[in-house]
Amino acid sequence: MSLQFGVAGSGSWATALVKILSDNGHRVNWWVRNPLSVAHIQKRHHNPKYLTSALLNTHLLHIDADLKNIVQSSDVIVMAMPSAFAAESLAALTTEDLKGKKILSAIKGILPEQNILLNEFLSLKFEFPLKDYFAVLGPCHAEEVAAEKLSYLTFSGLDEDMASNIAGYFKSHAINTITNHDILGVQYAAVLKNIYALGAGIAHGLDYGDNFQSVYIANSADEMAMFLRKFGAEHIVVGEHLGGPKTANYAASVYLGDLLVTCYSLYSRNRTFGNMIGKGYSVQAAKLELNMVAEGYNASKCIYNINQKIKAEMPIAETIYKILWEGLSPAEGFDAIEKVLV
Repeated sequence: MSLQFGVAGSGSWATALVKILSDNGHRVNWWVRNPLSVAHIQKRHHNPKYLTSALLNTHLLHIDADLKNIVQSSDVIVMAMPSAFAAESLAALTTEDLKGKKILSAIKGILPEQNILLNEFLSLKFEFPLKDYFAVLGPCHAEEVAAEKLSYLTFSGLDEDMASNIAGYFKSHAINTITNHDILGVQYAAVLKNIYALGAGIAHGLDYGDNFQSVYIANSADEMAMFLRKFGAEHIVVGEHLGGPKTANYAASVYLGDLLVTCYSLYSRNRTFGNMIGKGYSVQAAKLELNMVAEGYNASKCIYNINQKIKAEMPIAETIYKILWEGLSPAEGFDAIEKVLV
């Protein structure tokens, strides 16, 4: 089955996904909201604001500032804008526009105003069915993907045959693809790892060393698994396989792997944001300095609110929320975190 892809978003991750598809020889419809950026990409063959060194094959790109045109021309729409802008970005669309389409979410966050995942928002606003919704996640910093350093992307959806079909368009010498059907679990794992990475950054800013960081991340992984299990996610058990080919579990790239790279990598904007907080920046100053969206900031509040119903034990995530949203000092917060680590 031949598929036409559209990509909605023009940040680093959206640009990297466009590069993957076009480098593989596929035509891509690309929604870039700023007409000046559209003109620049068409003339200079690179994004003027993000991944500026990544050369794009513009012969395979149809770039448009009108999202409705992109949706109408595409079979699969890749949603790659920050979660905070998703509702506003999709406001011009109708239920009819999305009928019969597949949506591939590349969003690693919760919609903060609605406090829900993208699939829930699409269901409420557009009556969009979960069977036509997929997610692409995993340890995949846009900078390394654009530089063609080997990366592993997991494509998740209830329809695993379609997930595998979609994944095939992205597979290359530098991209290994994996599929699973844990569509809610992988999305919540992606949200949670940003919160813990932000905390890893705060710890670094407070001058904690690698020994502490290793214990902090191990405990964060355990806390994350507890939340996912309470939420009903699959693949949480580690080290158990039922014979035959190895199957994805919580130790796989899309769960634990993504947590590790986001906590440790210097490319991680959440770690960078947290590092500034740990060094004494205010939240507002850190936002201005970063000049990009750190998904963990809004996610910390969303997960805190969601967990009022789930009631998982989440002292680490809760403390990070209090540092970012309730004025708890980073030093006091990490004094408290020290006491719950094992």
